[in-house]
Amino acid sequence: MELADLTAVDLVAGYRAGTVSPVEATEAVLARIDAREPQLHALYAYDAASARAAAKESEARWQAGEPLGPIDGVPLTLKENIATRGTPVPLGTAATSLSPAAADAPAAARARESGAVLLAKTTMPDYGMLTSGLSSFHESARNPWDFTRTPGGSSAGAAAAAAAGYGPLHVGTDIGGSIRLPAGWCGLVGLKPSFGRVPVDPPFLGRVAGPLTRTVADAALLMSVLSAPDARDHLSLPPASLDWPSLASSLRGLRVGLQLDPGVGLAVSPEIRAAVTAAASAFADAGAEVSPVEPFLTRELLDGLDVFWSVRAWSDLAALPEDRRARVLPYIATWAGAGAAVSGVDTYRGFACMDRISVAALAATAAYDLVLSPVCAVPPPPFDHASPTNDPRRTFEHISFTVPYNMSGQPAVSVNCGYTTDGLPIGLQIAGPRFADLAVLRAAAAYEQLRPEQRPWPV
Repeated sequence: MELADLTAVDLVAGYRAGTVSPVEATEAVLARIDAREPQLHALYAYDAASARAAAKESEARWQAGEPLGPIDGVPLTLKENIATRGTPVPLGTAATSLSPAAADAPAAARARESGAVLLAKTTMPDYGMLTSGLSSFHESARNPWDFTRTPGGSSAGAAAAAAAGYGPLHVGTDIGGSIRLPAGWCGLVGLKPSFGRVPVDPPFLGRVAGPLTRTVADAALLMSVLSAPDARDHLSLPPASLDWPSLASSLRGLRVGLQLDPGVGLAVSPEIRAAVTAAASAFADAGAEVSPVEPFLTRELLDGLDVFWSVRAWSDLAALPEDRRARVLPYIATWAGAGAAVSGVDTYRGFACMDRISVAALAATAAYDLVLSPVCAVPPPPFDHASPTNDPRRTFEHISFTVPYNMSGQPAVSVNCGYTTDGLPIGLQIAGPRFADLAVLRAAAAYEQLRPEQRPWPV
């Protein structure tokens, strides 16, 4: 295995043993980036010189036996909307005024405090509101498994970088599926933690930050850093000491639900249905009690959420000067523009759908320790499509399996469970009860040992 493809767990073990250094690992990753980035467009604010300097400082700490934290010296990227001091935050759109950020956001601060080697920020679509890398500011990110396809979004560059081997650790954000969807389409582990588990700034209902990695163990390692408290997030959970590295567990006796129909949205493709059903059979063979979960999301609820989020987006766009608003990606401008005519009553009704979705999700999953489903009903669309429908009037048809768990605050992880006939990864979503982040990661780690043999990474 090439040095750029080592997991974070293996790199830290190598640093501790003195068999590999942060400088060697960083140089290998930088060489990978230089070779692949012209095709993938995964990075923003790439700074090789700063990464080399950070790697040298980390190497000295390891030689002195004084690492700063669990990921000291490990190459890492942060999604572009996670502020880093001194770097502008375009939010994926050409409409943003490029002012340097005054401070690190919580995830960035925790990564630096732990000694991670920050390589770059990763690209995203306008305002993070697309399941693709289509952007008015960045070149559209590509899927390393097939350059003609999107990696997904909105953590588009993060997923492309992880699949291509731009180091082992990548941090994304998720408010409707933006970690899990690209993780599923790129064959990765993508964890949407329990709401409030990882502090974010600015906080908003449903929004989380979390890891995109190649292994469950690396996701758990990164969570041990990201979940540290930060007073700026008034919606965050109380600090908790979770044993993140402890992933060994049994599936025997677990009550596992299988959901193949979300109730609304795109129909599940036969290949994806077959792969997820086979994953459920593997859980059953390992001793889990598997039974079906009935659909619980409705057209009224999904459309109501769409209405509220379009009004919210329009409120941001309406505050921009006309010349800057004209730079917004046309798809986003069309979608958000529909919010301009929504009444106050209908806006409130749309907002109330967030809570109604939460109640429905919690009620439907209450009888289970875990719920399995597809991450998305369909494979990744072309890289220049905004979403699988590519229709601003049908923006949310593909998030029916993912968005309920943002509203309910439940943890959910994507893990690869197979491949389409075109060789594209298929994501299995494993969701758990509120606050059961470790249970979800342990189930994903157990499934890593049960699933079919994985294909080589597209490097």
